[in-house]
Amino acid sequence: MLRAILLVAFLLVINQNMAQSLIGAWEATKEHNGKTLRNVVIISEQHQVATFYDTETGAFVGANGGDWSLNGSRLTETVEFDSENPERVGTKSSFEIELSNTELRIKDSPLVWKRIDDGTPGALSGAWLMSGRKREGQFQTRATDRPRKTMKLLSGTRFQWIAYNTETKQFMGTGGGTYTTINGKYTENIEFFSRYNSRVGASLQFDFELKDGDWHHSGFSSKGTPLYEVWSRRRN
Repeated sequence: MLRAILLVAFLLVINQNMAQSLIGAWEATKEHNGKTLRNVVIISEQHQVATFYDTETGAFVGANGGDWSLNGSRLTETVEFDSENPERVGTKSSFEIELSNTELRIKDSPLVWKRIDDGTPGALSGAWLMSGRKREGQFQTRATDRPRKTMKLLSGTRFQWIAYNTETKQFMGTGGGTYTTINGKYTENIEFFSRYNSRVGASLQFDFELKDGDWHHSGFSSKGTPLYEVWSRRRN
């Protein structure tokens, strides 16, 4: 009995360590129709997003993601959004992975993902849902448990927002790139934007602070309009 308990405890520690080491950002590249595509994966404690975009132009190709769990070396994901195959929304998929400190591989996949970061140094690593905003001086709240969501996933250096609906399976848009949080300033450097390629290469700076666990975010949007948003940690 003691031997069995020790074995279970050992496996739990291994699983926890492996799950922790998945958290952060990863990247791989592949050639497609004469172009080099970059695949960036951001993984928080419960959620992940994987995105392909053109390394030269930043043109968006596709994104998918949702929640994930790990049992030993078997990774299982429940799809919440998929820009190319919306029929996958709500389904589960599992695959075997191989993981080291610097590389991530999926069995039977030719891609090898290299670690970008481990969830540091940015102050906002994790999954966030938009929960409020100010418009014309009036604050409006937004329920975070409805099917229509705007989520931001951040590692230590990478950010991505995704707008989608789990009920209709509609994918509305996404954008992302690198970010920093220095002296109360949150700066985004946009590397891809599904709606407008003209946004690629832009750098936007906002004031940010954490109030009662929520992320308050203010400045000007990529269109130049005033912006004040509140983001809440995603709990499930």
